[in-house]
Amino acid sequence: MTRLTQGTIVSFLADIFTRRGHEEYLGEQVTMSAHMLQGAHFAAAESQREEIIAAALLHDIGHFTSEFGSFTMNDTEDRMHEEAGAKVLAGFFPSVVTDCVRHHVAAKRYLCAVDPKYFDDLSDASVHSLALQGGPMSEAEVTAFEKLENARDIVQVRIYDDRGKVHGLEVPGFDHYRGMLQRVVDAHLAT
Repeated sequence: MTRLTQGTIVSFLADIFTRRGHEEYLGEQVTMSAHMLQGAHFAAAESQREEIIAAALLHDIGHFTSEFGSFTMNDTEDRMHEEAGAKVLAGFFPSVVTDCVRHHVAAKRYLCAVDPKYFDDLSDASVHSLALQGGPMSEAEVTAFEKLENARDIVQVRIYDDRGKVHGLEVPGFDHYRGMLQRVVDAHLAT
């Protein structure tokens, strides 16, 4: 992989969407790119700030960048896609974006622990991955999660993640978000 820079990170991400976005999304009825684009669409529709839209768009990028490969319904171990995604984005995006990516799996575990109805709405794939990811959080884990600096934003991105599974929903493509992503990167690196 060539060295990523401020000027190439967005093109790198666009290339991933182009090359790998057509792949199945974890046993759901949408592709990987459709899932992530739907998350961004729902965030934008609610007038979220650009960092949250970026996080919703990129939350699962680690499925493409993890050295452990992509999740399948036959997995018996977690592939840590959230860490892989946060690692790729960390040098270019603000902590709220990387925290949302890094902790969106923890947010699912958190929501299962604090809202019993949340679990009932999970898809089969989400239930399977939840088991691999440690199941609902313990009380101590809930307390620690709630102390995270960006906990509310992380939970919000998780909600967009869960909503982004609508078969056939037409939403803007990656190019719609290019300028926004570059603004987020540029603003972060200017500080």
